[in-house]
Amino acid sequence: MIRRNIEHAVREALGDTPVVLLNGARQTGKTTLAQSMAAQSGAQYYTLDDAATLALAVGDPTGFIRNLEGPAVLDEIQKAPGLFPAIKLAVDKNRSPGRFLLTGSANVMTLPRLSESLAGRMEVVPLFPFSAGELAGQRERFLERLFAGTLAKAKLTASADDLAARLVCGGYPEAMQRKSEARRTAWFASYISTILLRDVRDLARVDALQALPNLLKLLGARASGLLNLADVGRDAGLPHTTLARYLSLLETVFLVHRLPAWSPNLGKRLVKAPKLHLVDTGLACHLVGANARRLADDRMLFGRMLESFVVSELRKQISWIDPQITLNHFRTTSGSEVDLVLERADGSVAGAEVKASASATVSDFAALQALRDRLGKKFVGGVVLYTGDQIIPFGDKLWLVPLQALWST
Repeated sequence: MIRRNIEHAVREALGDTPVVLLNGARQTGKTTLAQSMAAQSGAQYYTLDDAATLALAVGDPTGFIRNLEGPAVLDEIQKAPGLFPAIKLAVDKNRSPGRFLLTGSANVMTLPRLSESLAGRMEVVPLFPFSAGELAGQRERFLERLFAGTLAKAKLTASADDLAARLVCGGYPEAMQRKSEARRTAWFASYISTILLRDVRDLARVDALQALPNLLKLLGARASGLLNLADVGRDAGLPHTTLARYLSLLETVFLVHRLPAWSPNLGKRLVKAPKLHLVDTGLACHLVGANARRLADDRMLFGRMLESFVVSELRKQISWIDPQITLNHFRTTSGSEVDLVLERADGSVAGAEVKASASATVSDFAALQALRDRLGKKFVGGVVLYTGDQIIPFGDKLWLVPLQALWST
């Protein structure tokens, strides 16, 4: 079994919090991790994918929770929302840490009735598809080194060979086990169908489920771009209110996510357009019909997928290193843009540009230099991530850094 880097964060949360929710997309390894942790701790394990267990949980949620002895793991909790108030009652009587480890394939924090039930009693820990470091059997230190200014000391033991194949494969455990392109394509098609036609239907009453696959393909074609709802709505043939609702549902089941705009002025951040990304590059490549050969030939498409890959990898690292780090993009009215801006709770800021090339020029650092000069001491470091193999300093607090530094120690 591939060791998950988030496991330590889950154990820490269980050590001082009554309820911990391991939340993430379907087929990211939540069940495997939860079963492993249950076996190690001796906790009872129940899955709501089992029809008999689900019937008991739905029929008498209070009785179901009351009859649990000791710590318990409840898998796919979103299938029985009535369990949340029952868990609240149980926790209010006994707030011992680690009583419940839940897993969910829908973001319950976007469902007010569910999230409010356990407010102040539950910690949510995200689980994403495999990170590049997990696949290499190591815990990445890129973010730690970026904020500490020690990127020059990174050990580039890993390789960035065949990035196109890495992007097309993605990080879903089941997809990675498929040896052929055809079998991987079949898995992604089945995966999308299951989520759109079952999970979305279970979460909300959607009148036109047939519109969702087309919308998802349109969003896949816009990966790494600014999200313009008017343009997407026109191409999808959907009114604004319907599009906004569908987009929220796709985020709730962890298929897409919006990367917010960053601004030194807190009041202006919410009014700027976010960027759109798919949660996994394998999924994104499937939606646009791209294989490794096409990515290698189409440098623009390769660049967009590479940017989404970096965003995805950094989201994963943030989840176990420092969940308070915010991930954003920065764009000025003059068109100067930094692909990624990372901000810590103490106000320190780092930036990253993604370049699908084995070389770089001074102009590639212009936006990072402008951000550094604007922020002064708050700016701790900036990198241009490229497909070369050397770490090269490029001025005060700026580096040219190989992409494989993302998953090196």
